[in-house]
Amino acid sequence: MSDGSQQSTESIGAKFERLVHIMARLRSPGGCPWDAEQTFSTIRPYTLEETYEVLDAIDAQDFASLREELGDFMLQAVFYARMAEEENRFSIADSLDAINEKLVRRHPHVFADGDATTPEQVLKRWNEIKAGEKLSCPDAPKGLLDGVPRSQPALAEAVQISKKAAGAGFEWPNLDEVIAKLHEELDELKRAANAAEREAEIGDVLFTVVNIARWLKVDPEQALRGTNRKFRSRFGYVETEILKRGRTLAESAEKHGIDEMEALWQEAKKRGPSNSDS
Repeated sequence: MSDGSQQSTESIGAKFERLVHIMARLRSPGGCPWDAEQTFSTIRPYTLEETYEVLDAIDAQDFASLREELGDFMLQAVFYARMAEEENRFSIADSLDAINEKLVRRHPHVFADGDATTPEQVLKRWNEIKAGEKLSCPDAPKGLLDGVPRSQPALAEAVQISKKAAGAGFEWPNLDEVIAKLHEELDELKRAANAAEREAEIGDVLFTVVNIARWLKVDPEQALRGTNRKFRSRFGYVETEILKRGRTLAESAEKHGIDEMEALWQEAKKRGPSNSDS
């Protein structure tokens, strides 16, 4: 197959098949030495990197970058599937069959006789079907939380654990009690006597905040990413203004403590969100 440019009339299926063939050629004898020596373990870090680059493009509403990053993201799936096919485990076609069948099976209100009419009803039915699938699978995780991946970022893991536990009835009766739990955890943090206890209590505080976010229907990952962007913008303003005054941040702190930087921080807040805040 030629690796040259294709006509714009080429179908989506043909474009995807071309990617599969390119990956196969890169992994084959006479292909790319770097691609050929990769394993599931060595590619894994790139999968995380590409995932976050997709998220960055979405957060920035940079659709030109998103177009490219989604291509890189799809390459990860094709790369893994090619390595699995080489080991006679499965092919990319098997993965496509699996997701196509799952989408049809879990949307009976679209493809069969289901009657879900609201997003909440759809999610409830999705989880019911998913639970039934797990019961019918002999190799499925046995415990409620066993299916939550341990290798994902801790914040994402906490969100899934919290949702599953709450869905099983392990839940506070109202938001006020969740907030009261946060105050309880903060008090325990204040009383922590050593580094190990402080680490444990910080974990409890963060997990409780995740539960508050769940109650308020806020994605804590997106909330924190938004705060990170805001902090970057305001701190950048502080740093720029101090440099204009002929000082470094360290020199400002040595001469004025935090006072000069705090005053500039308040100025940055009054300026409102900049492009980098949004």
